[in-house]
Amino acid sequence: VQLQASGGGLVQPGGSLRLSCTASGNTFGLSNMGWFRQAQEKQRELVASITSGGSAAYADSAKGRFTISRDNVKNTAYLQMNSLKPEDTAVYYCNAQVRIKGYWGQGTQVTVSS
Repeated sequence: VQLQASGGGLVQPGGSLRLSCTASGNTFGLSNMGWFRQAQEKQRELVASITSGGSAAYADSAKGRFTISRDNVKNTAYLQMNSLKPEDTAVYYCNAQVRIKGYWGQGTQVTVSS
């Protein structure tokens, strides 16, 4: 299973970005997908996750600003990030559960700065 993440970049405070993560390979049994982030000198943390049925969960820092969604036909999860703040700056990693194993994407940098 391979996860390809995209959509990161540089954005001003208050701006928006949309991240995408596509799973490929032997994706039979693909279940939860999620986004984590890791800022410099900090631990990786969960931002949002979504089940195959579409139930979403968010970190407190993401509630009201970020929306996770998925397209099960395309095996793709999205993270729409609005009202971005400098503290959202981090490398964002996609995660997917396939059967009993978790997989990680390569990470995409999000920088929020004026």
